[in-house]
Amino acid sequence: MSAELTETRGGRQLNWANWNVAIIAITVLVLIIAAASVDNFGTGQNFGFLVLDLLPIALVALPMTLVIVTGEIDLSVASTLGLSSAVMGYLWNANQPIETIIPICLLLGAVLGAVNGFFVTVLGLPSLAVTIGTLALYRGLAFVVLGDGAVADFPAVYTDWVTGTIAGTPIPNVLLVIVVLAVIFGLILHATPIGRAVFAVGAGEQAARFAGIRPGRLKFWLYVASGVISGLAGVLWTLRYSSARADNGAGLELAVVAAVLLGGVSIFGGKGALPGVIAGVVLLGSLQNALRLSDVSNEALNVVTGVLLIASVLGPNLASKLRRT
Repeated sequence: MSAELTETRGGRQLNWANWNVAIIAITVLVLIIAAASVDNFGTGQNFGFLVLDLLPIALVALPMTLVIVTGEIDLSVASTLGLSSAVMGYLWNANQPIETIIPICLLLGAVLGAVNGFFVTVLGLPSLAVTIGTLALYRGLAFVVLGDGAVADFPAVYTDWVTGTIAGTPIPNVLLVIVVLAVIFGLILHATPIGRAVFAVGAGEQAARFAGIRPGRLKFWLYVASGVISGLAGVLWTLRYSSARADNGAGLELAVVAAVLLGGVSIFGGKGALPGVIAGVVLLGSLQNALRLSDVSNEALNVVTGVLLIASVLGPNLASKLRRT
């Protein structure tokens, strides 16, 4: 059994994968119950809406998983999304072609992630404090770039693709983006030396250095990846709603962190698996979708997110303590 999924305390081996299995089972159960009890939940049309709602959370959760496994965090992801959207709107207003705008937004995300990485890995500042600061900074820059208004009328060929489905099926086109990136990040985390280094750094940074790993460089590039994917999420968010706004994605970081921790990734680093994170994303999104269909207010949805975030921290730790008793 792989080291990243187990830990030994008091002579007993604790299987971290058990939490992932439990989350996957709970997710399947919630989907079945929602389909049977909530009107229109199981329809093809709602499936499309559900995937589109999950899109930004799922995308940003992929690099966030690797960042948290190293023992760090990135709370600036939603603001990076918002600034990417604002820059997209600004450039579109300036009559720049969309084929030029999209790479610029991805490059912008890389730069914003590199700023986080520099402060955390070069200056040695705590990632929580750094990314809370850049959360405010990047969101403020978004309003400087675009103001309070919105930019619309993006090319129909792009907006139609983002909101459209694969011909003859109810499967949204953007699901392909999620699947491809999930496979890439899953292989990186679980089947490459980079992934082994990620787990090693999260388990013990000093020991990782003795093993020849350079934690600072690894974390820096993970922050860059987080920025790029957040920039991509900003582009897709803008095209989905055909609206570039500085406040796009506000508050998304809490849903992302909740989904990642709910999926079994330890907030202390060193443990986790991407299948559990995907299940956590689906569970969070499905609950929110079912509650919306049941006419539950947005305020109540925030309560659900908060409860799941607390449960995602308490659950694995309580399970480990119970196994040791």
